[in-house]
Amino acid sequence: MRKLFIIIAAFLIAGPAVAQNRDTLGFGRLFTNDYFGDGEDRWRTGSYSFSIVQGPPWSGAAPDDFGAILEYRLRSEIIAPSALNGAGSDDRAYVGAITTGIHSHISRGNWDLSAGLDLVFTGPQTGTADAQDWFHNLVGAPTVGASVQQNQLGNAVYPTLVAEAAYAVPLSATTTLRPFAELQYGVEDFVRVGADILIGQVLQSDLWLRDGPSGQLYSGIYGGEVGTGFVLGADYTLVEDSAYFPASFGTDATDDRLRVRAGIHSRFATGSSFFYGLTYLSEEFEGQDEGQLVGSLKLNFNF
Repeated sequence: MRKLFIIIAAFLIAGPAVAQNRDTLGFGRLFTNDYFGDGEDRWRTGSYSFSIVQGPPWSGAAPDDFGAILEYRLRSEIIAPSALNGAGSDDRAYVGAITTGIHSHISRGNWDLSAGLDLVFTGPQTGTADAQDWFHNLVGAPTVGASVQQNQLGNAVYPTLVAEAAYAVPLSATTTLRPFAELQYGVEDFVRVGADILIGQVLQSDLWLRDGPSGQLYSGIYGGEVGTGFVLGADYTLVEDSAYFPASFGTDATDDRLRVRAGIHSRFATGSSFFYGLTYLSEEFEGQDEGQLVGSLKLNFNF
């Protein structure tokens, strides 16, 4: 696995030399929160993903040169116990994480491939618990209790390898089945398999990025179409290890996970769009009594 880190890092470092005419092709962003799902404030409670995608002019598919299309990624996430204080605040450790990384995307035939390296920062150094506390104070929501703060996942940095292979199967001129496999090694070690169905002409020529917590697909580069499309997806994950469940806390991660999702993309004009998605996340730890629903939202406006 260490050799894979070295090989991918070398390609990504050399990437800027591959694309001599490198432009900013798009911005990917997605806000995910259980407030938009089941209305609770627990477990995979909130995240925000932001990406800048650069490379040669977009033709509806990525080039086949690794490093030609580069995605610069920034993500924040809060994982919380079922309650931020009082009863239920000790079922899992609080996690505040900020991730920065660089990923390359290529297309070869019907294959869409991506690989990259992330640095995942955790603990009080991220300031996420303080930010959540400040916001909850502002809106009158429950604040992060002292014991939750003290027992949160500690300060650390986890180099993390992420790679995905998806295969596009056209079902019609406007519908594509996209089975995929994903490997992650670092802050969480897992193997994941699943599939997404993209319905609508508007969704057939984008560069797709995958949200980490929900698995929802969101656009890094728009194909230029206007209209409405739908996406359905599901995946199954085998988990080998997870830093989000420190041994000192005493909660054990489940060996597998299931995600099921659906979403709607509406694009009104170039640069103006709306996305809403709903995702079911199965139980992630022993003793979790049910899964959860999280909602994902994106709004783009071109003034």
